Amino acid sequence: MKRILLRAMLPLAFVFTLISCSPDSAEETIAPQAELIQNYNYQPNEVELADLINEYRVSKGLSVLKIVNHISYKSEEHNEYMIEKNVVNHDLFEERSQNIIQVLGAVKVNENIAYNFSTPNSALNAWLKSAGHKANIEGNFTHFGVSITVNPTNGNKYYTNIFIKK
Repeated sequence: MKRILLRAMLPLAFVFTLISCSPDSAEETIAPQAELIQNYNYQPNEVELADLINEYRVSKGLSVLKIVNHISYKSEEHNEYMIEKNVVNHDLFEERSQNIIQVLGAVKVNENIAYNFSTPNSALNAWLKSAGHKANIEGNFTHFGVSITVNPTNGNKYYTNIFIKK
């Protein structure tokens, strides 16, 4: 008797498990469209960093990169994340990269970060002394974005520079 009851209940339990794990509606399975950020207010030191990077590229016979507000905004978001978490890292790079690919149609995305350099020139010089960062600066890219954000608590500067190829 128990065996017959168990056989009858097993398919019901299986169906209930399937139903209880499925979403309530199809809308929940669709990811929201990423939004293009068109406005970004550049600080003078950010403009200086962008100019320094492009001047360096030209000195090496490379093309000038076009600055894109959306990329600078994503760079600023990362600086704010690092300040909030009190870290210096590339956390959530995949999410930033996917957003830029989706919104801007990028085919390649790389990132440089720096921490607590007093000037854009000092941050650039540090990047140029690092093989990986230098490779990004000299890389086959077409556009970029920059952000320098000051931690309001201690005055330390966070730099994020994202490069893309379209």
